Amino acid sequence: MEPGTARIAVDLLGGDDAPAVVVDGALRAMRADPDLHLLLVGPTEVADELIADLDPAQRVRVAVRPVRDVVGMADHPSAARKESTVRAAVTAVRDGTADAMVSAGATGATVTAAVLGLGRWPEIRQPALVATLPAVAGPVVLLDVGGSLEPRPATLARHAVLGAAYAAVAHSIPAPRVGLLSVGTEAGKGDRVRRATDPLLAAERLPAGARYIGLVEGYDVTLGARADVVVTDGFTGNVLLKAIEGAYAMAGGPPAEGGAPRAAALLGVAGTVVVCHGSARAGDVASGIALAAHLWRRRATDLVSALLDGDAATDRANRSTDTEVRTS
Repeated sequence: MEPGTARIAVDLLGGDDAPAVVVDGALRAMRADPDLHLLLVGPTEVADELIADLDPAQRVRVAVRPVRDVVGMADHPSAARKESTVRAAVTAVRDGTADAMVSAGATGATVTAAVLGLGRWPEIRQPALVATLPAVAGPVVLLDVGGSLEPRPATLARHAVLGAAYAAVAHSIPAPRVGLLSVGTEAGKGDRVRRATDPLLAAERLPAGARYIGLVEGYDVTLGARADVVVTDGFTGNVLLKAIEGAYAMAGGPPAEGGAPRAAALLGVAGTVVVCHGSARAGDVASGIALAAHLWRRRATDLVSALLDGDAATDRANRSTDTEVRTS
């Protein structure tokens, strides 16, 4: 476990089976990580239930922000504009009370609250949810898994940049190989969006020494031999992720080194945000809290943003130089 204090705001009311599974998951995370501090965002009586099960040394690492309102799983994402547990958790990150936040509530509401409360990075119009799968040949970063359901080709190209930087920073993957998910590897395969995105990615400058390897197929996500980062739209990525989880269940459980993640990091906002499945169980919530702590300790948000800023600066310099040459 990486050293360093991590203060994580936890949405106690987010998820299908909240608050019971969130309380259980937070307890597991606290007991597993002696440097973890939690800010429990939700009703006081729910927070008190969790605190009562901790020993005195653990209790001093827990604070409470009383909030009673919640954005329901069926609510429109715009409901995140009102005061609620997910909005209060985002506010805690913005104000510096917490280093990161975790919610198993509605994905759209969490993304909306994060964008409104933390702001987007420059040149990022649509943030992406990124998950890491334990493929046969090593971890594979998959994005988007639910943030942007119908992105344009330019958004997919930008998400490739995000995914490459994340793979390098969060998972120490050198020179990540980036692929675009389609129905075949031959040029011209796929729907209109994929056909338009392929040439954009071929010309895209990728950070961390990453390179675009072209189109990949579904089995490349679980094998990992061809690509370290796989880019797709949020609709397809979410369906694929849940299908892999179901396949693990049919096979008797996930591989020994870990199964399909039940939490994803939100990239493109100015803060560390982790989103768990709405159907998350206690172990999934604990894993989401551990992921948030890992990303904070690695300074992943800052480092990914810095990689993007460096590439943007280089592109601006190149464009300036090109202009000078053309007009001389």
